[in-house]
Amino acid sequence: MNRRDMMKLAALGTTGSLLIPNQAYSFFLDPSFTKADFGPNFKWGVATAAYQIEGAYQEDGRGLSIWDTFSHQKKNIKTGENGDVSADFYHRYYDDIALIKAMNMNVNRFSISWSRIMPEGTGAVNQKGIDFYHKVIDRTLELGLEPWITCYHWDLPQALQDKGGWANRDCIGWFNDYVDVISKAYGDKVKNWMVLNEPMAFVAVGYLMGIHAPGYRNFKKFYAATHHAAMAQAEGARVIRSNVSGSNVGSTFSCSAVMPKTNADKHVKAAAKMDSLVNRLFIEPAVGKGYPVNDWKLLENIYKYVQPGDEEKLVANFDFIGIQNYTRIMVKHSLWPPILWANQVKPKNLVGPEDITDMGWEVYPEGIHQVLKQFAAYPGIDKIIVTENGAAFPDTVEGNSVHDAKRVDFYKKYLAQVLKAKQEGVNIQGYFCWTLMDNFEWAEGYKPRFGLVHVDFETQKRTMKDSGLWFKEFLK
Repeated sequence: MNRRDMMKLAALGTTGSLLIPNQAYSFFLDPSFTKADFGPNFKWGVATAAYQIEGAYQEDGRGLSIWDTFSHQKKNIKTGENGDVSADFYHRYYDDIALIKAMNMNVNRFSISWSRIMPEGTGAVNQKGIDFYHKVIDRTLELGLEPWITCYHWDLPQALQDKGGWANRDCIGWFNDYVDVISKAYGDKVKNWMVLNEPMAFVAVGYLMGIHAPGYRNFKKFYAATHHAAMAQAEGARVIRSNVSGSNVGSTFSCSAVMPKTNADKHVKAAAKMDSLVNRLFIEPAVGKGYPVNDWKLLENIYKYVQPGDEEKLVANFDFIGIQNYTRIMVKHSLWPPILWANQVKPKNLVGPEDITDMGWEVYPEGIHQVLKQFAAYPGIDKIIVTENGAAFPDTVEGNSVHDAKRVDFYKKYLAQVLKAKQEGVNIQGYFCWTLMDNFEWAEGYKPRFGLVHVDFETQKRTMKDSGLWFKEFLK
């Protein structure tokens, strides 16, 4: 670490844009486990996404993404906000990455904006975009952190959406070309790669439910987008392996422990359908099992978009998989909605308000243990990283301190369950918090705060929260 960094990290109680309170948080530490229990080579990090933090949406040749378009349309974002500026990471990356080091983490997981690299999605490459991520990577390495790249975190170039987006089979080739560019550009510096972030989420919420970009409610587009994203997931991995010597390639999967309301047959069947959609839709074709149509026959419609030879190409042979867990889903049988024949039991009917996050999600630590065991049981899954886990709670700002006791408690409880799974034989090799700092939380706007670092979006001042200080103490 250079002198400038040391001075910044030691500048306690300052009123500038970077604030790390000098307080001891050992009283927060859970005596039931320590850093050493996870092993000497365990990866500890934070995860971020380009659109959620970068801002600079029209600077240095960047093209528009579907989230630029979607967030600028009325009523799509609950708060009427957008990610045009967000946390301004594009201009503040140098100091922001130092915050990861200050928390004694060793991994910086970040995504690359496709439209910053290739403004039209295909064709011409934007050198200023290439240069920006070189600066992010170089800063990460300078501080002794490992860069882990996510190729796609939901921000498809709008120019490609105008041609059908993921519902167009050509998107597989477009994605391969993009991954070819970035893996060649950064492969000599970066060995750890994630192809897609939560493909089930962006196809279901974006093409079926219409809540996220591009905002469709269309079953045909959902089926098509599902297959094309699953193909891109495997094909992208092969492109990276071809270009990056010594690569460690995976993809990340959103997952929730799915449970029936009771053991009544109708609830059990409803839960199986929900599980096939929420947890199994992308991992099973990647490991050679095909799409999980047995429990939800409607998924057979995906095969309308499967061409000869596709099923073999869906197999990804990942070096690791990323598990991303936030809550559980309790399912009951319902006549509505008529497609899933399932409905979620609302968290408020399961727990009290103190155990519900700002996203309306139940705090259920045992759920991460369940999904880790579930995914580890698939053949060919040799290594798992928890690539996202975290919670949105209200913060209490008091002077130069930000208190978030609920978030500290959340991490302690979830880490205990991760350790339990590891001790039971699941090969878990890392844990990445969501997220480094408060940001644009997609359709929810800026209200939910997930960060270990508080961001004042009016001044862009950063203040490490108690949760960030807890990790600093835990990992020292």
